[in-house]
Amino acid sequence: MKSDKIDIRVRYAETDQMGVVHHGNYALYLEVARIEWLRKLGVSYKKMEETGVGLPVVSLSVKYKKPIKYDDVITVKTTLKNEPTVKVEFEYEILNDLQQILSTAHVVLVFVDLKTNRPARPPKYFLDALAK
Repeated sequence: MKSDKIDIRVRYAETDQMGVVHHGNYALYLEVARIEWLRKLGVSYKKMEETGVGLPVVSLSVKYKKPIKYDDVITVKTTLKNEPTVKVEFEYEILNDLQQILSTAHVVLVFVDLKTNRPARPPKYFLDALAK
């Protein structure tokens, strides 16, 4: 399994009136981490779309264990759960600077042919990048 980590500093606009990260922003953190995971793998999401392959989220679940607050620096660990088929699954851990788990998440995405809007197999270059 392939994993990667990215650090993100929480901005004021991402928090609610209590100074805690609004739950809707967790999906954004996961997406930022996933795009960086792909980039480090050598796969450009932009190029994937330009070649007619989309990767929409079909399932997202987050478990909130401890609050994330304004100006915290969090680490988002992204792990490929299994070999991709038509779908690809990722597990996430969001940690604080003490390496305590603040939340965990699971995201399922599906490869889609953007011309037909139908599920498709992963592109060969994606599978080749994973095999390296």
